[in-house]
Parts: sequence; C-alpha cells; structure tokens
Amino acid sequence: MTAPRILIVDDEADLRELLEITFIKMGLDSDSADCIAVARTYLAQKEYALVLTDMRLPDGQGSELVREVSAKYKNTPIAVITAFGSADNAVAALKAGAFDYLSKPVALDQLRMMVQSALRLNQATGKSDSQKDSAGEPMRLRLLGQSGSMQDVRAQIARLARSMAPVAIAGESGSGKELAARDIHAQSARADKPFVAVNCGAIPEALMEAEFFGYRKGAFTGAAEDRDGFFQAANGGTLMLDEVADLPLAMQVKLLRAIQERRVRKVGATVEEPVDVRLISATHQNLAECVERGKFRQDLYYRLNVIELSLPPLRERKDDIGLLANAILARLAAPQPAAVLTRQALDALQGHAFPGNVRELENILERALAFSNDGLIEMADLALKSAGISHAEPTKAAQPADSMAIANEPVPASTSVRAIDELPSSLPDHLDNVEREIIRRALAKTQFNRTQAAELLGISFRQLRYRMQRLAIHESD
Repeated sequence: MTAPRILIVDDEADLRELLEITFIKMGLDSDSADCIAVARTYLAQKEYALVLTDMRLPDGQGSELVREVSAKYKNTPIAVITAFGSADNAVAALKAGAFDYLSKPVALDQLRMMVQSALRLNQATGKSDSQKDSAGEPMRLRLLGQSGSMQDVRAQIARLARSMAPVAIAGESGSGKELAARDIHAQSARADKPFVAVNCGAIPEALMEAEFFGYRKGAFTGAAEDRDGFFQAANGGTLMLDEVADLPLAMQVKLLRAIQERRVRKVGATVEEPVDVRLISATHQNLAECVERGKFRQDLYYRLNVIELSLPPLRERKDDIGLLANAILARLAAPQPAAVLTRQALDALQGHAFPGNVRELENILERALAFSNDGLIEMADLALKSAGISHAEPTKAAQPADSMAIANEPVPASTSVRAIDELPSSLPDHLDNVEREIIRRALAKTQFNRTQAAELLGISFRQLRYRMQRLAIHESD
C-alpha cells in the first residue's frame, strides 16, 4: 500500500529538511518545493494528502496557492505556516480556504496532530459516497428542512466540515445552532472523536478557568483529584462554545491564548499541555455590536469568527414547518404511532410567527399531543391564541427568551395586558390568579356550562378541564 504523500512549499531549506524527517518518522512520503511555480508542477503530476505552504514565498504569497488548491484540487487540504504573531495572516488564509495553520517556530507535536487530522479527512472523503441517502444528502445530517435557505445551510455545512477553521454560528434562540454544530462535527474527519457543547452563560465566573482547562489535585479547596476540563475532554474532536458572548472579559483573554497557542494549563499546574480542538462558537447576540460596546474582545472575535454560518429563523422557512412537525410528533409519540395534524392545525402553525423558532414549535406540539384525541391534533389543541402569542411578525423589541416564556404560560385569549403599579412578588402565582379569575367569570356567565365557557375563552373543552384541575376550580366556587 502506497504511503500518503505530503507537499512541502517553503523557501527555507532547514525547515523543509525538518519537516521531511518528521514525515518519514510518521511513515509518510513527501516532496519539497521552494516556490509556487515548482509547487504547481508537483500538483499537476501527483496527488497529495496534504499541502503545507509558507505564507511568504519568493514568487508570491501562500494565500495565492491556498486559493488555487482550494479551487482546482478540492479534495486536497492545504495548511499554511505563518510567522510568529501573524494572526491576521492566519485568519486570512483560513478564510481563503486553508484547512489549518501552524505558527513559526513550528511545534512538532502540533504538526503531527494537524497531519493526522488531514489524513483522517482524506479517509472520510473516500467514504462519503457510501454515506449518502437516496436524496444525495449525508445520512448523519440532523437539521431538517427542504426550503432553499436550509439547503444552502446544509451545503455550507458540508464545506465547513472539511476545514479546521473556527466557525461562528449566528441565529435566534431555538433556531438549531447546536444541531448545526453537531452536523459539522459529524461530517468532519473528527466524527469519531468527542463533541463537547458548553453553555458559557451557565458557568459561574469563579469556576470558568477550572471548567475550561481542568485543575490539579489540591489547586483549591475541594480539588480532591486531578480533573480534565472541556478542552481536554474534546481533544481530537470539536468544542462548541454556546452563548460565547456571555464570557466575562477575563476569561476571554485566557480563551484567546488557548486558541493561539493550542495549549492549556490546568489550574495549579506548572506546565501547559497541547490540545487538538476544532472550535465552533454560537450566540443569538450580535458579536460585532458586543465588540463595539466593549463587551467582547476584538482579537477574540476575529479568531472565532473566521467563518460565519447564519441559521434562518423558522418564520422565514414556513414551508419546512410540516416536515419538522411530523418529525417532532414521531419522536414525541414513540413507540406509539405518530400523531397527525389536521389541515387547519397545520395552516395555523404556518401562520404563526414563532419567535421561539423550532424550540417553540416543539413545545407547542408537546402540549397539543397531551390535549389531542387518539393522536389527531386539531387547531384548538395547539392553543396558539391562549399561549398569548400574536400571529403577527415580532417587533424588534421582542426578545426570543421573553417570547418563549410567554409561549409556555397558559394565559387565556381574553386576557388583556394592563399596567401594573407594583410588580408581583411571584409572577407564576400572579398569572395563575389572573387566569383563575377569568375562568371563574366565564363559568359564572354560562352557569357553569364548561362547553360554552370554553367557547367564550377560545379554547377547547379539554384545555378548560385541564386548567380547572390545575387551578383547583370547582363548581362550588
């Protein structure tokens, strides 16, 4: 069996020799070129598992070769070697299509990890045809939807999976950012390695360094044993930093160093250890605006936002709602047969604004399934009006998190929003009292005819009965 071959493009003879020796020890063959012209000759004659080029060459820039290889030899990953501290060059190369980068002086452990990632990528590419379904899409994809915007997203994901470049996923809350990150990982050469997702906004600031980088026994009170952090847990795989905009500035500095050096130091340790992690970040906030406000470091922003993937909100791909609803209902009803939406129920969903996106759709369907008769979901079972959500487009002032909170509160359709002089000490209790009073008024008006009361309130009889049980409303009241 022929050993994989690597093309080295660098005008420093000593570095070329060091790289050649390293590759021989790894069981790899290599060719060396001292300029772009010679590299082009080799590329026209042989196939390479990896091209490794310096950024500054006698007859041009390495970024020029990156663009050329990315366009003409799509299955050949190309990585760049940049001068120490040339972060801008590295980012520019990644945006031009580079698979990865190394900084001078070249650290051999990082070089070996990068080469192994490139070899795994070639193996994954060779298997890609057998891993597609009849529609031509990779079988591991988790993001559903046949709308044009979702097909574009899946095409971008397939391209991003071949790179080591950091990806920043932008999208509203509930739009599927973690699913997109998992798809990138699943289609990459790292698919058999760990995928670790971290919610940056859920970690206390005092514990962040220990959680991200790990700690040594005795480093602080309660550190009874050595423990790895998120970076070590994701070593060889992908680390997703969800809601990255919530990181405090002090932690942003430490994260930036870990990204640049590809090494981390455990709390209480004296030496750093190398880590091989592909970073994917996500947030529903506008990171560029966070940089302008001084809330997010500009240098970290450029490191994380090398390639941006934007996910469309559900209201912009309403043709996908039926497909998504069927998939969600099949999962919720398992192992029983999936529930079915009536035509009127599907029309109501497609006319809904969905400020909470796919997550809100799932919540609505889970509630509707509980109210449905024999798995048939009618429009009244959806309780869209009773959820307090308007079918109009959300205003700029509406926030996804607030919308989700409203969607989960069972507020009757007849409830109006009035100014409150004093804030309630308990919002859930206050809303229960409001709902209880309105239901009692409707029942009194209909002489406790629950069917007529439900019609007055715009909800189904089953929904009214459920609310009466939850709020302990009896005829004697």
